Amino acid sequence: MQTDAQLIRAARKEPDAFGELYRRHAVAVDAFFRSRAPQDAAGELTAETFAQAALSLRRFRDEAGGTALPWLYGIARNLLRRYHERARVDTRARVRLGMPVRSYELDLDEANDRLDAARLAPELAAALDALPPSQRDALELRVVGELPYEHVADTLGCSEVAARIRVARALGTLSRLLKGAHS
Repeated sequence: MQTDAQLIRAARKEPDAFGELYRRHAVAVDAFFRSRAPQDAAGELTAETFAQAALSLRRFRDEAGGTALPWLYGIARNLLRRYHERARVDTRARVRLGMPVRSYELDLDEANDRLDAARLAPELAAALDALPPSQRDALELRVVGELPYEHVADTLGCSEVAARIRVARALGTLSRLLKGAHS
């Protein structure tokens, strides 16, 4: 069985190696966040931890006898610190502006948007499955992951122009495939 350090070296060229690293440590990183952040933020922070780790594979230094968990916890601590700093800033701004933390008013437009999204979910899933893997990966990194094109390119091992082309083609294909689904 490979050590985490070996997986990280391999993950620079083989995405499956990073998948194994994720499987080994995702539960521990998620538990770290669940004990320190609101439950609804823990999953997002866990995903961001592994996204940051994937983007910084070359900066990993094996200082813990082959295990990557201390490195992952370091990334997680930094993300948690930033999360709490943003929450404090947001809270202070809301207090200064006299805004409530949450509005419980019914927003019919938002409710209709959610219903439309739920209705289109099967068609969207099928359309995403129809995309070539390189386009789907680029689209997920850019749109779902909200990564800048530079990071999308680094993650996919291509140029920034190629990343932009993949995303544009994926969006064009999705648009064509979904055109009849929302009529």
